[in-house]
Amino acid sequence: MIYTAKYDSPLGGITLACDDSALIGLWFDGQKHFGNILPKQTETAERPLFSQARRWLDIYFSGREPDFLPPLRYDSTPFRKAVCDIMLTIPYGKTMTYGEIAAKIAQERGLLKMSAQAVGGAVGHNPISLMIPCHRVVGTSGSLTGYGGGIARKVRLLELERADMTRLFVPKTGTAL
Repeated sequence: MIYTAKYDSPLGGITLACDDSALIGLWFDGQKHFGNILPKQTETAERPLFSQARRWLDIYFSGREPDFLPPLRYDSTPFRKAVCDIMLTIPYGKTMTYGEIAAKIAQERGLLKMSAQAVGGAVGHNPISLMIPCHRVVGTSGSLTGYGGGIARKVRLLELERADMTRLFVPKTGTAL
């Protein structure tokens, strides 16, 4: 059984999802790909994992770096899982580019190169926003494109983490806004 619960964050409502062993979803309400991994039948119920997730979120939204993660499981394609694994290594308050993630995956797989656009697609399908920090992934030029929760939230999250925003910018046009 998959369980869901709500969390009221300073940046809007969040839906959490878990099974009996791990958190499997965390989405801002209405974000792109919201609930994309949820089965048709879920149950709204309090679970111990939701208490852990809420504690993590409370610490995070207070402007501090949580020193733990609840158990996470992100069932996906091997490529998307590899991208999520790399995102988990991005330190609090830091950023990494789509191209840097692509280069890491290419190196791990013994390839000459990997598409940064393919990485962007995988980042966009991250089922556990915030905890798997897709908001810390930026364009090579410093562009803050492509956050499923919206660019304004991405900016607020990076500001909350006191990330160096001097080289980052919100693009004025583009399809990834």
